[in-house]
Amino acid sequence: MRYQLIIIGAGPAGLTASIYAGRRELKTLVIGKATGGQMGIAHQIENWPGDEMIAGFELADKMKKQAVKWGAEFVSGDVLSLSESDGIFLVKTETETYEAESVILAFGLTPRSLGVAGEKELIGKGVSYCATCDGPFFKNKTVAVIGDGNSALEASEYLSKLATKVYLITKHEKLKGENALVSSLSELDNLEILCCQKVDKIIGQEKVEGLSLSDAVSGELKELAVDGVFVEIGYSPATGWLSGFVDLNERGEIITDKLTQTSRSGVFGAGDCTDVGHKQIVIASGEGAKSALSAYKFLSAKNGRVAIPDWGEKK
Repeated sequence: MRYQLIIIGAGPAGLTASIYAGRRELKTLVIGKATGGQMGIAHQIENWPGDEMIAGFELADKMKKQAVKWGAEFVSGDVLSLSESDGIFLVKTETETYEAESVILAFGLTPRSLGVAGEKELIGKGVSYCATCDGPFFKNKTVAVIGDGNSALEASEYLSKLATKVYLITKHEKLKGENALVSSLSELDNLEILCCQKVDKIIGQEKVEGLSLSDAVSGELKELAVDGVFVEIGYSPATGWLSGFVDLNERGEIITDKLTQTSRSGVFGAGDCTDVGHKQIVIASGEGAKSALSAYKFLSAKNGRVAIPDWGEKK
């Protein structure tokens, strides 16, 4: 099936792009495994304009409903490859190959893994990369959060409301998150911060049973009994499959210009998977809007149509 625009990714950038594309009457398909992306699993969002506080899944659902209202179609799945043949883009998923006249890359970032023994084997059996998704399964249990940035601190605070005991483990001498978050953690009776501790192994057979730790300074070894492990050490762009198709920077981010155009004509990039500064929901949404409008102008020129001018643009 052929579309005028295929958006890869259903996070804030992709969802906003689909709304704007629909308003420009583009036949649009959104391919994404999880509606909302990282936004969709955020427990609370306090910096979305107009909402003092809103759950991530609620905001994602509202965006998707608005996109559907404007005609966007959605399919769930991962994109395996993207190629171009005679000016048409071929988007291959596990089950289907779709054709598009233009593409927006808006698939966000992927959680980083620890890369230690037992981690891969115990994913879904006590190892998690999303506290708000899996936290309720560990009510009245003992859990560990690995990391020292804002995401790790926020996950620890959230889990402290569910778990009996929370260990926040960092290999550094101190936490790197915002001072306000660090201060709020110090007031939690059931949270213990373990600094200078390196995770060597996640212990368990059928489920997580504990952690093997080594002191980053002394090298002393110890084991810590836990029921769950939440890995919160940041995210990276999963763009290896695009190498050679569009230009990437040294961090693997998709390089775009100020109008979101990539190095390949007809392919645009938006949100956290690109080199745009500040990885924030509102910025990703803005970039998504820009990418849809840019795609619309590209398609109009390609097909010999006159594009509807933007507000403030000379007619």
